[in-house]
Amino acid sequence: MKGTLWCLHGAVGMAADWRGLAVPGWAVQRVDLWRFLDCCPMTMGEFGRALNREVEAAEGKRVLVGYSMGARLGLHALLESGHWDAAVLVGPHPGLEREEERAARRAGDAEWASMALSGEWGEFLEKWEGQGVFGRTSNIERPTSNVEVKMAGRGGLVGRRREVARSFVDWSLGVQEPLWGRLREIACPVLWCAGEEDGNFRTLGERAVPLLPRGELWVAPGAGHRVPWDAPAAFQEKLGEFLERVAG
Repeated sequence: MKGTLWCLHGAVGMAADWRGLAVPGWAVQRVDLWRFLDCCPMTMGEFGRALNREVEAAEGKRVLVGYSMGARLGLHALLESGHWDAAVLVGPHPGLEREEERAARRAGDAEWASMALSGEWGEFLEKWEGQGVFGRTSNIERPTSNVEVKMAGRGGLVGRRREVARSFVDWSLGVQEPLWGRLREIACPVLWCAGEEDGNFRTLGERAVPLLPRGELWVAPGAGHRVPWDAPAAFQEKLGEFLERVAG
């Protein structure tokens, strides 16, 4: 076994979202992000340090794989430690640079937090899935009705609604300090992924990757924001090729 892929899911996601990921020679550690919030508030920097403490005990090479919110959290873990051998980041955001944008995002995320904590769970999920950033069908099964919510695994996330709500506050893009000026501190190889049809995150990647000492951008053909599930075969092929080249 070469090492372990530490996989971080997205907002309103689950560790099980990564259950289809398999790369020969690599163990897959699907990280439940909600357990980091089940006790008390936690900043993104504190999360990075907490994850790194867990990873330090692992044998073999350590590769961080993060999607969306998980990729943003992954940036903090990478900045807190030089022990990572490589990273694969899907749709991360290094941060909003204007305070007006951050304030607007905090206000919007406060509304999501309220819905997640005390709203009808099925309606919350439907509204979340209806956002423009998820504008194409994903291979993750997402509930679209109250009946499906009861039947689908994601409906079980209602038991973590307090932690989901807390993530909209503690891990909001609106409270994240811009990381653009710190990307040069990430020394390990980084594969930055964006979907071909995800224009905003493609643009972020095109700006961010030149700031990384060992970064490369991969644009997944035909994919939207959820690259690992919009284009699973292409993603796993690219992941395997990248790992063989930089951490094999």
